[in-house]
Amino acid sequence: MRTILRPMLPTRLSTIALLLSALFASTSASSAGFAIIENSASGMGKAYAGAAAVSEDASTAWFNPAGMSYLTDQNGGKSQLTSALNLIVANTRFKDKGSKPPASLGAASINGKKNVDETISSPVPTFYYLRPINEHLNFGLSINGPFGSKTEYEKDWVGRYQATLTDLKTVNINPSISWKANDKLSLGAGLSAQYIDVKLGSSIDSAAACRKVAIAVATRSNSTALLDHCNASYPKAAQYQNDTQAVVSGDGIGYGFNVGLLYQPTDKTRIGVSYRSKISETLKGKAKFDVDPALQPAMAFTNKFTNRDIEAKVDLPESISFSLAHKVNSRFELLGDITWTGWSSFKELRVTERGSDVEVSRVPENWDDVTRVSLGANYKYSDKLTLRTGVALDKEPIPSAHYRTPRIPGNDRTWLSFGAGYKVNKKMSLDLGYSHLFLDETPIDNAGETGYSVRGLYESKVDIMTVQMNYTF
Repeated sequence: MRTILRPMLPTRLSTIALLLSALFASTSASSAGFAIIENSASGMGKAYAGAAAVSEDASTAWFNPAGMSYLTDQNGGKSQLTSALNLIVANTRFKDKGSKPPASLGAASINGKKNVDETISSPVPTFYYLRPINEHLNFGLSINGPFGSKTEYEKDWVGRYQATLTDLKTVNINPSISWKANDKLSLGAGLSAQYIDVKLGSSIDSAAACRKVAIAVATRSNSTALLDHCNASYPKAAQYQNDTQAVVSGDGIGYGFNVGLLYQPTDKTRIGVSYRSKISETLKGKAKFDVDPALQPAMAFTNKFTNRDIEAKVDLPESISFSLAHKVNSRFELLGDITWTGWSSFKELRVTERGSDVEVSRVPENWDDVTRVSLGANYKYSDKLTLRTGVALDKEPIPSAHYRTPRIPGNDRTWLSFGAGYKVNKKMSLDLGYSHLFLDETPIDNAGETGYSVRGLYESKVDIMTVQMNYTF
């Protein structure tokens, strides 16, 4: 799209439509919580150090819209398109250390796999557009997926009563504008419309569910017919062969804003500050159940496993970034960044029947606010080639093993990143980036919403590869 006033060319419309479809590809979150920081290849190469200050390509419209003024000056007042594709490869291993069913089931044990080895490869595309309006104003458009996570387990694993599937996807459309106040100071602001789609799957112990209903029926009617049926159909509890499957899904749209400042006290130093607001999402959808056949007689006495309309509220966190870019000489640039994210807004994941306060499920989260710190460098090897590297410490908001869940079993991670930028010609440049994320061994000791505890250790590693094209015109 060349301007917001001119018609969009069909080829560009097709490209953006394809991008929007690709953004819904499931992702494995590789930043703290379920945030996705992988929003440019140029940033990837230096672990996103200096992201709010560098302004190397049109992705600055996302990281700090004020940077569009600096980039336009560097590009001689021209427009730019930037598109990147990240591939996140996340491997997670789980070793069971005593997961068990509720004490009310006596000596029962959960059958199924106690060790899990899962690898998920996820594409994360992004798109950015920048166009000067006049010598002081610039327009930008960002389309990306800033939050996302996917974990998927076989339905016979030992933690299935807490999670079998978690699939969270977002698409954020963020138009923005920058204003060049003077040669040293630029300001920027934007609005976001963010779509979220969530699907949560888990297993239900049919034996325990059947007996719970049957005992209530027997207490009211003095009839043990249903209880006899349950005991005959389910001689053992927590057997995956007899489980009922539940899937809760929903989607919604929320709105937020972002502002930024870029200050250049000297020709060699730039300081960037960028703020993104919290976005409150109200999801509406369905709770669906695939009920085990032997549990069907109990359905006449309860609606707990009946398909229904649901809703849930999720607050996605605010964040603020402070970045520094300093040119040591004509070839070498040092970069730094500190980003605070307010994950304490994520207190619980509560799902209710739509139109009422009847609870379908509730998982306490009680996450903490966190800080991400990164350091990096650009080295201009030649007029065409720039080399990059960076490191980062990304803190995890999950407060303890008791609040860690199989849905998001994250931990603190250390980034080691490398990258390069190559100027093909006056109009086109390419960027490549690679990061390896080192994660500590992660304990989980979660009692579970219904008493089916998950206790064990997670071992994880993440590799991220990204390629980006920038076109100036």
